[in-house]
Amino acid sequence: MEAATEEFVAHGPDGTTVERIARRAGVNKERIYHYYGGRAELFAVVLREQFATTAGAVPLDATEPDAVGEFAGRMYDYSRDHPQFVRLLMWEALTHTGEVPDEDQRRATYEGRTASLAQGQAAGRLTSTLAPAELHLVLLAVAAYWTVLPQVARMVTGTSTDDAADAARQRAAVVAAARRLAAPD
Repeated sequence: MEAATEEFVAHGPDGTTVERIARRAGVNKERIYHYYGGRAELFAVVLREQFATTAGAVPLDATEPDAVGEFAGRMYDYSRDHPQFVRLLMWEALTHTGEVPDEDQRRATYEGRTASLAQGQAAGRLTSTLAPAELHLVLLAVAAYWTVLPQVARMVTGTSTDDAADAARQRAAVVAAARRLAAPD
């Protein structure tokens, strides 16, 4: 799985070959075909595992602005520390025009997070300006944008996620923005 993840991150699902994965992993490519099927099925398995790891590492159970801000900060940290997940999602977006593998399961995870935001809104502790799902998506975007388009972030802000001091300022900006986005009207 590690070899497949590295290959898919570097080359995407269409640019990766099972032969290269097998060589990197030190296994016979026929074993990969036997256990996983083709390249597309293996990409789906890699993404499923990466998504499950991320969802477990960065839960969203926030019904007030400070907790929403901390979620965004943790998501920023995770994206920065695990850029392979973000890159796999970007490759998925470039290669799938319709429904993606495991979409129903992934949607259920997102819906659980969104429900937490809806509870905060219903209690009047979070903004009602945005629908809960819209707030959720905006929070994900704010938290991950530094990793998704680091060159744009560098050009706009003059900072780099590779520099620890810059990364600390970026995280603080993400947390502050998320708190303001989530603050009640």
